[in-house]
Amino acid sequence: MFDPFIAPSGTLLGLLQRGRGDGTLHALAAPRPEALAALNHCVLSDPRHDWQVENRSLYYARLYLDLDGGIEEIERHLCDPDDHLDTDDSRTGLALAVLGHLASYGRDDALALLRRYAATGANWAWALDELALRDDDAGLRALAVPVLGRFPATEEGAAELAVAVRDAFEPRPWRLWADDPREEVGARVRAASEQGSFDRWQRQMRSGGPRPGWSVQAVLDWAQQGLERGSALHVPAARCLTAVAGPEDRSTITEAARSGPEGARCAALHYLAEARDPAVLDLIEIAAVGASRTVADAAVAAFERMCGDAAVERARSWARRPDALGASAAGVLACRGGAQDASLVLGALREAVRGEGPDAPRLWTLVDGTGRLGIACAAPVLRHVYRETSSSHLRGRAARALAATDPSFATGFAVECLWDCEETTREVAALHAETGDIRVAERLRRLAADPAEEAEVQTAVRSRIGPDTPAV
Repeated sequence: MFDPFIAPSGTLLGLLQRGRGDGTLHALAAPRPEALAALNHCVLSDPRHDWQVENRSLYYARLYLDLDGGIEEIERHLCDPDDHLDTDDSRTGLALAVLGHLASYGRDDALALLRRYAATGANWAWALDELALRDDDAGLRALAVPVLGRFPATEEGAAELAVAVRDAFEPRPWRLWADDPREEVGARVRAASEQGSFDRWQRQMRSGGPRPGWSVQAVLDWAQQGLERGSALHVPAARCLTAVAGPEDRSTITEAARSGPEGARCAALHYLAEARDPAVLDLIEIAAVGASRTVADAAVAAFERMCGDAAVERARSWARRPDALGASAAGVLACRGGAQDASLVLGALREAVRGEGPDAPRLWTLVDGTGRLGIACAAPVLRHVYRETSSSHLRGRAARALAATDPSFATGFAVECLWDCEETTREVAALHAETGDIRVAERLRRLAADPAEEAEVQTAVRSRIGPDTPAV
């Protein structure tokens, strides 16, 4: 799995890789060559653990503008021979997205590089999507011939073109090209579009895969067969059980959850959890300590999906367990517990950070829980998570929790968060940052005037500097 190296949080590179607001502030105070070198490193070596979810492109594009940075390093990266050897989106996607934002800010060099890459680069579809949002009609029409030239005039080429048209994230270029009077452009795109629509219709008409017979035993058998083939079908199988099972089938399903084969057992546990069957919590506890890792994981997952007072009450007795079920129970209390559960949630938060570090997956729920429950004494741990995690989403959750637990947040991290890479974090900062700080006042005005800023952030900003609020 893609696992980038992240520099220590106290370094300029580490701050920029994490997308922290302090990264921008430190870069602006550092020698310009050093700041540009760190910025280029981030853009050319994507630092995100989940590049499909975490935001960095607008953050880096704004810093290029603030530093008056050129795009020569990005150009070298995109034009490198490796571009046609390593075609994974993660190699070039961030650089192309940064160019897209720079183009929206009026950088003609970024627009020209995007056009050139869309015509010749391996990740041309991403570049074309960026241009679809920013380029004019003439610029897009000029790309018709080089893009269509990627697809030979053969049956295989026509099929590939139909897939490209059908799956395009931004349809604007294809619609423009469909109106082109040239036979080799307009006619080809129209035919590909029609074929893509037909393929989509065929997929909708075809069966979505194997279907179990309509009986409880058939559904359990289907779940087991799926597991034997390497497909985990216990969640859809549980939904099928909801449709076909009646009161008379409870004993069959309960027995399957207790001692059935792995696939059937997983499906039965999920069904009983959804049904809030009174026996399911005991069955989950038995499964969680059993020999089968597959069943244990399914049992924990089924418990996490449960609602109701019985699940919360059982979570209180499980939360101190040193296993996966104990971690899951602490998460349930973080999401659905009450004030009396604060010590258990705080203990789990501390243990997760101590044992697994600031990027532990279970921290997301626990951090949210400390904010929901208003656990003030959790603030030191939350500050540590905020500083050290490499996940910008988890940092944003820590910021929201600090806003609810830390009286110093408004004059501390909230100020930094106004420059954060995640719009949800900037929104939290816009709502809480102390406006007595001159940096806050200037930043709020800039965010309010920036056309690239998200609407939610600008709404939060205007709630602080609107006509009915004190002047900032």
